[in-house]
Amino acid sequence: MIVDSSDPVALGHWWAVALGWVVVEDSPEEFEIRPTPDRVPGLLFVQVPEAKDHKNRLHLDFRPDDQQAEVTRLLTLGARHADAEAGYSWVTLLDPEGNEFCVLGSRRA
Repeated sequence: MIVDSSDPVALGHWWAVALGWVVVEDSPEEFEIRPTPDRVPGLLFVQVPEAKDHKNRLHLDFRPDDQQAEVTRLLTLGARHADAEAGYSWVTLLDPEGNEFCVLGSRRA
């Protein structure tokens, strides 16, 4: 999956830490991360001149064992809360470049 970015290296490093993935390509033009070096799909960060200006059409969801602990961890890494309505079982966050992603609650039995 391609992720447009103003700073692919910085954003790619952020997502590598957030996901616990490894860097497989580290250049200013293309920065790629994967779950393991030989496992695909991964995320390929590429530089684009324009800034993000509307909601993502695709976003990642996290489903941790402890939603609040994961939200706290991601906020510590530099994520921030999105302006979303309260009352949902998920928390919508923004990565350092403003891309939305969600931290879901635990699965129901």
